[in-house]
Amino acid sequence: MSIRGFLHICAALCTLLHSDTVNAAPADSASKKPVKQVAIIGAGAAGSSTAYHIRKYANEEGIAVNITLFEKTSRIGGRTLTVNAYDDVAQPVELGASIFVDVNHILCNATRDFNLPVISPGADEAGLLGIWDGDKFVYQQDSESWEWWSLAKLFWKYGTAPYYTRKLVHETVATFLKLYQEPYFPFRSLTTRAYELGLAKITGVTGQQFLAQNKASCSIYPTRAASLTLCTRVNYASNLAYIHGLSTMVSMAPEGAMAVAGGNWQIFSNMVLESGAHVYLNSSVASIKRTDGKSPGSTASKYMIQTTDAAAVDAEPVGQGVEFDDVVIATPYQFSNIAHEDDLIQHPIDKIPYATLHVTLFASPFRFSPAFFNQEPATEVPISVLTTLGEGEEPRPGSEGAGKAGFFSATLVKVVMNPKTQRKEWVYKIFSPEAVTPEFLSSLLGVQIPDAFVRATDVEDEEEYDVVEPISWYHAVVFHPYPQELPRVTFQDPILREGLYYTSGIESFISTMETSALMGMNVARLIVDDYLGQAGAREKDKASIYADQEREQKVLQGHQSGATAVGGEL
Repeated sequence: MSIRGFLHICAALCTLLHSDTVNAAPADSASKKPVKQVAIIGAGAAGSSTAYHIRKYANEEGIAVNITLFEKTSRIGGRTLTVNAYDDVAQPVELGASIFVDVNHILCNATRDFNLPVISPGADEAGLLGIWDGDKFVYQQDSESWEWWSLAKLFWKYGTAPYYTRKLVHETVATFLKLYQEPYFPFRSLTTRAYELGLAKITGVTGQQFLAQNKASCSIYPTRAASLTLCTRVNYASNLAYIHGLSTMVSMAPEGAMAVAGGNWQIFSNMVLESGAHVYLNSSVASIKRTDGKSPGSTASKYMIQTTDAAAVDAEPVGQGVEFDDVVIATPYQFSNIAHEDDLIQHPIDKIPYATLHVTLFASPFRFSPAFFNQEPATEVPISVLTTLGEGEEPRPGSEGAGKAGFFSATLVKVVMNPKTQRKEWVYKIFSPEAVTPEFLSSLLGVQIPDAFVRATDVEDEEEYDVVEPISWYHAVVFHPYPQELPRVTFQDPILREGLYYTSGIESFISTMETSALMGMNVARLIVDDYLGQAGAREKDKASIYADQEREQKVLQGHQSGATAVGGEL
């Protein structure tokens, strides 16, 4: 853990210990200008970014703001999660959201502004990388840089992926980056922006169709097809036939991959620290209710929030005693269990299918078994195994998407020291649609794994430490890390009603740490602009909203009447 990250946790704990309600601004400040109260639900990438950018924009404009952040877990960072092998802080392992890339401007700028050291991601040990189709390895690479993003760069460099595929990726990413700039930023309607930038044409078809439309079909190049497929499988647990074109392009753009030393969660921890938000950890928002309270000179209603102790059983909801001017729901709504009046959300939130991903970490002194991969004994087996579909195998969505391989990836991620034996072991990470079983690991390692994975023992005798345990440390988590990025041409907008915002709508468009942070930044700008009364300057008056909606409907109707599905085989 970085020193700054440790200081953030201390600051958060101090807030929890010393603040029963949100602190008010100093009296002399309040007498001159009312203090705006903003509640943010969720301290992941979106919520942390919202808090950070509200503070930044408000300070620039001289607006007094109190920010309150509610997080149902005991930590900040959401899907960015670092765990410690053997509970040893000196041996951290990234569990989720492992990398970001140099075109991720918000994250990269944050590492610079917070003086966070970045590293090139990858394992501590070199070895083979292989692409496995459930029967055989269709590709192997012997390199010190063997992670999937390095493999993708190898394809670009040596022509395994054609020039026009790489050009297509760069052009698509460059178009997306316009969302960071005026006149496209900030945006009240993501759907409108998608059409203005021509990105709806890419989200409206599958990755397979989009590549075929752009002459990037590679049905006669098995290795090329495998390389394109593995990018979407390892990033989104999806095959090309069940993920839209924009997410496909994003998954193929890993150039400049990096990670924060000690864990990417530190980016968001520092954002929250810099925001000065009042942080309530283990605090689950139970309900949101509108009140009649109004700011002086404003016709807008305010909001009351009730929370429960997420760590307690059958805890009763408790009111926060503060009327909030704005509330930002910065977590997937369908998993939030937030109660509210039927008419609170004027623009209903879509319930969308999310992927279910099992992430399994374990330490072992054993390497992958050649027999598992149908290889001869003593064959050198890749230490990083990415998977693709087998020849003639039908792509499927959801939990069946892994196909015959049964998992999406199994990679060596870190070399660690077993504290009991003082011997070197390897930490592996497996992404799979179903829970990993002892039978599967027994086959993968070629050694019997106990039903409990790790043998329980209270023996103090040092002689017992000489017993070789097939798994010495085990940690498994089930995530809903991203939506199933199915083709679509409309997206959830960030404004649910006046003063009520939502960030997770961008996840059906692109789901990454960076894009969640982008939506947080966008919502922050919208909120501060509302405080400034810049409705006309930033498309906020009702006339412009209605014009946007009318134009959007016309574009949609034209798209639906004139568009035909273009199929293609890779």
